[in-house]
Amino acid sequence: MSTNREYKATLFSELFSQPQRLRELYNALADTDYGEDTPIEINTLENVFFNDLKNDVSFTIDNRYVVLLEHQSTINDNMPLRCLMYIARVFEKITDERSIYQEKQLKIPTPEFIVLYNGIKPFPQEKTLHLSEAYNTKDESHKNLGNLDLSVKVLNINPGQNDSLLQKSETLNDYTTFVERVRQNQHKGNNLREAINEAISWGQDQKILGTFLKEHGAEANNMLMTEFNIDIAKEVWQEEAREEAREEFMNQIADNEKKLADKDKKLADKDKEIATQAAEIAALQTKLNEKNK
Repeated sequence: MSTNREYKATLFSELFSQPQRLRELYNALADTDYGEDTPIEINTLENVFFNDLKNDVSFTIDNRYVVLLEHQSTINDNMPLRCLMYIARVFEKITDERSIYQEKQLKIPTPEFIVLYNGIKPFPQEKTLHLSEAYNTKDESHKNLGNLDLSVKVLNINPGQNDSLLQKSETLNDYTTFVERVRQNQHKGNNLREAINEAISWGQDQKILGTFLKEHGAEANNMLMTEFNIDIAKEVWQEEAREEAREEFMNQIADNEKKLADKDKKLADKDKEIATQAAEIAALQTKLNEKNK
């Protein structure tokens, strides 16, 4: 099956753009044993999320399940909302628009949402994100009016996390091992390109990722540069967001301090006015006392 290369911006997406690898990975994730005769249809959408280059592996397996698989080095709490928007477009793509108006119920593949996390920040082995956590209100009394929720399963695939899963998928395990080798090289003081080049040579010697590195070494280098640079970009974006938040917070503090200073001045002026009035009353009282003598 040929796939659209526009979306394959990272090594992860490239590796899992092949049906046999997706079948292997799904068997590991869902604890199933689908064989090579099980149909896999890749239905990844193009350019769905602006400025997000390392996600979007969507596929249907056995005409029963449509799986949205994401790989992330930072956890986005808006993933359930993003998946909701994405799955709606996938269903638009894989169904006949006219069929939704027929009286007979249209059967659709069961959607499943999975995020594989391999960032450097500590994260649990497994966590489930819910769309309902983003709702403005948690009022349970309205549930009988109809409701919507969507859950996304996040799995930590770093070494030492979910090792049983990695053992079931050779490709995912090799990918995790390879990325960890790059990071170890960086920790030794190598720059990113040096770290990647060494990891590629090492991976070829160790037969990591099968023949992929041997056949696509230069391409893998470029993809890893993209993948790690996106990590850096996201860190920069987050730092910028934190800096903007700090600046806004400091501006808010300054504004509050100015408001408090204005209030203090008004209170001081009022106290002065009251003191003046009290002095005037005291002077009048003195005059009255002298007059009554």
